[in-house]
Amino acid sequence: MRFNDTLLLAFRTVRSNALRTALTVAIIAFGIMALIGIITAIKAMNQKFSESFSNMGANAFSIRYKEQNIRIGGGSRELTVSKKQTKKEKKSNLDRKITKEEAEYFVNHYHFPAAIAGLSIFGTRNNIVSFGNKKTSPNVMLFGGDEKYLDLNGYKLLNGRNMTQSEIQSVQNVCIIGYDIAKKFFNEAVDKAIGKIILINSRSYRIIGVLESRGSTFGFSRDNMIIVGYKNVAKDFSNNNSYVIAVKVDNINNLNQAMGEAEALFRGVRKIGITEESNFVLDKSDSIAEQAMNSLGFLTISATVIGLITLIGAAIGLMNIMLVSVSERTKEVGLIKAIGGKSSVVKRQFLLEAIIISVLGAVFGILLGILVGNSFALVLNTGFVVPWGWVIYGIVICTLVGLLAGLYPAVKAGKLNPIEALRYE
Repeated sequence: MRFNDTLLLAFRTVRSNALRTALTVAIIAFGIMALIGIITAIKAMNQKFSESFSNMGANAFSIRYKEQNIRIGGGSRELTVSKKQTKKEKKSNLDRKITKEEAEYFVNHYHFPAAIAGLSIFGTRNNIVSFGNKKTSPNVMLFGGDEKYLDLNGYKLLNGRNMTQSEIQSVQNVCIIGYDIAKKFFNEAVDKAIGKIILINSRSYRIIGVLESRGSTFGFSRDNMIIVGYKNVAKDFSNNNSYVIAVKVDNINNLNQAMGEAEALFRGVRKIGITEESNFVLDKSDSIAEQAMNSLGFLTISATVIGLITLIGAAIGLMNIMLVSVSERTKEVGLIKAIGGKSSVVKRQFLLEAIIISVLGAVFGILLGILVGNSFALVLNTGFVVPWGWVIYGIVICTLVGLLAGLYPAVKAGKLNPIEALRYE
């Protein structure tokens, strides 16, 4: 019997046992769905991390007093990059935040070719903004920056203009608002916000620009914010936050050299001795996203374990079903052997049936997994994600599962004595 004939016979047999096939396919599909679904969701989270934390681009870095902490999964894992401490260092020096004077000195004296340097400070996150008889919830974030802040942080203006150096240095009460705030006060006509006076915690500020919408990250809007001059933060909004310095170079190949020169200059600004560790951190703009994505590795491992456990159960179920099929079709096997069919043909047919069922389970599981994973991507507002590598792995794994599960029943069927098989009732 030719291989094509054996394959067609296997298909007909699988189709004739629809209920049994459907149950086995469902078990296999569930395991693959869990695996592919979680992997797809993780890829969507990776995209969101990249968008959220790499706004400046790959050719930029920042200088911070200390690293931000990122908690994933209810605080069970904490991604932290912290300063190394030595017993020789003085605690007072180690804990000293970056001051306005230090940040300004660096920006004015950092002269790396074709590099842009700017400073900023985070104000507070519980501000109330009001216009007329409307006001926001007390959850508006306030940032202070210079005239380079928008460029260095990847913001784009939808309407209006950027702050000028003279406005910042003279501490004028001008601001740039996020899209959510403009929409709340002016509905869809956000261009009407330009020139209007709003109150930020009872302090009057004139709107000169509206930012383009940047969507949300994990349910938190990135458009519910206001940018003012960094000197205005010190004047009108009391806080004890550290200043942050951002630097962008024109060529990514010059990034490491630019970081080296920046560290050398800022160590001098901070008056750090030769033998002392730096009490500040240099971050590439995409380093936080990269570290956050690496921290999601445990989810990939969990998904793999869940999928494999389910597939082991499916393999056992498939083997039992194939053994039942051998018992039910003993006469059929005897007839095939009586008309000259070889044991290898019988084995091949049962193996092909097991593989067909497994691959069908893989196909349905992959489709369902991609849909489930991309429903999570829809919540995060990312693009459609297909983990092609894991799709191929899923098909290969299910093929192996079918091969291994069908091996023993196929061997058992191939060893049947044709005379006894024909007499089997």
